[in-house]
Amino acid sequence: MEQFLSYPQQWRLLAPLGLALVLCTLIGLERELAAKSAGLRTHTLVGVGSAGFMLISKYGFDDLLASPDITLDPSRLAAQIVSGIGFIGAGLIFVRRDAVRGLTTAATVWTAAAVGTACGAGLPLLAVAGTAVHYLVTRGYRPLARFVTRSSTVPRDVHLSYADGRGVLREVLTVCTARGFAVAGMHVDREDAVADDPAGPRTASVTLSLTGRGALETLSGELSELPGVLAVGVPAEEE
Repeated sequence: MEQFLSYPQQWRLLAPLGLALVLCTLIGLERELAAKSAGLRTHTLVGVGSAGFMLISKYGFDDLLASPDITLDPSRLAAQIVSGIGFIGAGLIFVRRDAVRGLTTAATVWTAAAVGTACGAGLPLLAVAGTAVHYLVTRGYRPLARFVTRSSTVPRDVHLSYADGRGVLREVLTVCTARGFAVAGMHVDREDAVADDPAGPRTASVTLSLTGRGALETLSGELSELPGVLAVGVPAEEE
C-alpha cells in the first residue's frame, strides 16, 4: 500500500478517468431515455474502458521505456480500441423486414469510445466537444431527418398483415390515396392459412411502396384501425 501511495502521478490519472465516466454517462443517459438496446451502462463502460486503455498505453510502460533497447508506440493501443468497438457495434445492428435497425446506437457506442479515448489521451476539450456533438446529432437532427424524409420522392415501405378475402387491401389502398400517398409498387410476401383451421380464412402479408410527403407513422396508425388489418409496420426514421 505504501508503494502505491508513493506514486502521486497515478492518482492524477483518475481525473481523466472520472471525466470519461461523467461524459459517457451523459451519452448513455440519452440512449437510455430513448429506450435503445445499448443504454446507460453500456456507453459508460465503453467510455471508461477506452479511457483506461488509453491511459495504460500512455503511462503503463514507463518502466520499460527506461531501457534504450525498447521503443513503444502509444497510438497502437488506441487503434485497437477502434477495431475492438466494431464487434460491439456489429452486435447492435439487425435487419427486420428489410429495415436496418441499430445503426445509430452502434454509432453512439463508437462515439463513446472516442470520447473515452480523448479523456485518456489528455484532450478534455475534445472529449466535451464530442459529447456535445452527440446530443446535437441524436436530438437536434431528428426534426431535420423527418423533414428530409417527408420531402423525398423516394418510395417508403409499409408492411401489412391482414385477413385475405375480405376486401381489406382495397380499403388500405383507399386510405393511402386519401392521405396523399401514391402506391409505387406492391409485393406479396406470403399467404398463410390459419394454423388451427387450414380450410378457413387466409392471412396475407404485403409490402406497399408509397410516395408522398406525409408521416408514415400517422398513416400506419390509421391503417391499423381498419377491420381485418392484423399488423402494420414502417421503418424507423431514426434508429
